[in-house]
Amino acid sequence: MSQVLSSGLASAAEASAFFEAQLAYRTDPADLAADLLAGEARIVVIDTRSAGHYAEGHIPGAISFPHATMNPATTAALARDKVYVCYCDGIGCNGSTRGACKLAALGFQVKELIGGLHWWRQDGFAVATGNEAGVLQTGGIACGC
Repeated sequence: MSQVLSSGLASAAEASAFFEAQLAYRTDPADLAADLLAGEARIVVIDTRSAGHYAEGHIPGAISFPHATMNPATTAALARDKVYVCYCDGIGCNGSTRGACKLAALGFQVKELIGGLHWWRQDGFAVATGNEAGVLQTGGIACGC
């Protein structure tokens, strides 16, 4: 008996809708870096970890906005015409999910970065340190897709 097929299959239409939805909610480091390097003004990157972790290393251009501090008052100054890409340490951390959930509930357009800072680094992209956001200057490795 096939382990892959033992739980059944979705129809092609159901699978298409599922994968399209995933792309609507998430992005990967290569796509984010391409947009940052191209100067895509609609994208704002949010580091949802603590300010201390942000200072130790963050995606260049990201703002520090710990998910635990997100509420209607602290998000009031955020622009409503931007798409906020939230990230945390990586797949073992749900800070980006918590931040994205809070921002979406408050009416913001949000995506979550697949793999967080861990996959950003693994793909060879630069990391900024300190409290300044910094600017991404060069790309990492091509993902090949």
